[in-house]
Amino acid sequence: MKAKVKVTLKNGVLDPQGKAIEGALGSLGFGGVNGVRQGKYFEIDLAQTDKAKAEAAVKAMCEKLIANTVIENYQIELA
Repeated sequence: MKAKVKVTLKNGVLDPQGKAIEGALGSLGFGGVNGVRQGKYFEIDLAQTDKAKAEAAVKAMCEKLIANTVIENYQIELA
């Protein structure tokens, strides 16, 4: 089973990297960009075949290591 995890900053958390990308896009001639938020993406291959157990394991991974839950949200997709 494969888990796809998307980690993004919570609303209201400053995103200096996103601001830098936004400015760079403007400098490169890409007009109309009103905001950029950066995030992280992970693909995790799991030996687990039970979907509920796999989701619980990935959630624990996110809570303990992958995401800083104070300032980040995460979404899990299992395939």
